[in-house]
Amino acid sequence: MTQLISLALPSSIGEATRAKEAALRAMLRGLGRVMIAYSGGVDSAYLMKVAHEEIGAQAQVVIGVSPSLMPEEHQEAAQLATHLGIPLRTVETHEVEDPNYAANPANRCYFCKSELFDVLTRLAQDEGFDAVCDGTNLDDMSEWRPGAQAGAERKVRSPLREVGLTKNEIRALSKEMGLPTWDKPAMPCLSSRIPYGTPVTPEALRMIGRAEAHLRALGLRQLRVRHYVENERPMARLEVEPAEMPIIFENYQNIAATLREIGYTKILLDLEGYRRGKMNDVLANAKI
Repeated sequence: MTQLISLALPSSIGEATRAKEAALRAMLRGLGRVMIAYSGGVDSAYLMKVAHEEIGAQAQVVIGVSPSLMPEEHQEAAQLATHLGIPLRTVETHEVEDPNYAANPANRCYFCKSELFDVLTRLAQDEGFDAVCDGTNLDDMSEWRPGAQAGAERKVRSPLREVGLTKNEIRALSKEMGLPTWDKPAMPCLSSRIPYGTPVTPEALRMIGRAEAHLRALGLRQLRVRHYVENERPMARLEVEPAEMPIIFENYQNIAATLREIGYTKILLDLEGYRRGKMNDVLANAKI
């Protein structure tokens, strides 16, 4: 498969990265029983694998399921855990029912992570776990991540960040480990496709999920279906990697028909293409 995400991976893993991984393994051995928030993405998959190697059944891997998680992502995450022989536990989260989250403010992720970490910390306390961990890495701290505050408030540990592992280091170590997630594109929750201030609803999330699943089935890999509402009518703006735009043009009739069937009344193509964090551009000059 053609690589479509920009990966400046080192040709070999250096001593500094090795030292960070060794520190991670030592940290996990010292945490006791840990509950790991798992999503199936690059970071949490790597953390899950290392924790399983170091402390085995002392690490409980948990995925939170809600309308904001694409069903295909849940399935892939479960398949990876099964492939690695790691038991996976599923819990339901109800962030969509929180009016603060549904209003879709700029700190929406704070309310999402609050719900997830409340569920996990209660479960961990009830079952005698010593810590709840997530897959936040060092690079995440330079981005707009209001969910990090929710974790800090609940004393959630972030071992990858704490030992200083960057995204590219995690990708390189994952590749060496044979994890198929090493080059997986970022897959934030479906709510991230909705502009701030536009309400998050189960129906909007369903439409986004169905549309992106259809596009991925055509061979697109790095993409977003941005969900706008114009005069109470849903409109889709497609963002794909420039190298993948020919797939859009070759299948435009199929795409248009399917997205209209899903409920979109207008379909646009963003000629700039996919760019991570584009929906946060509106925050650049805002007080947040």
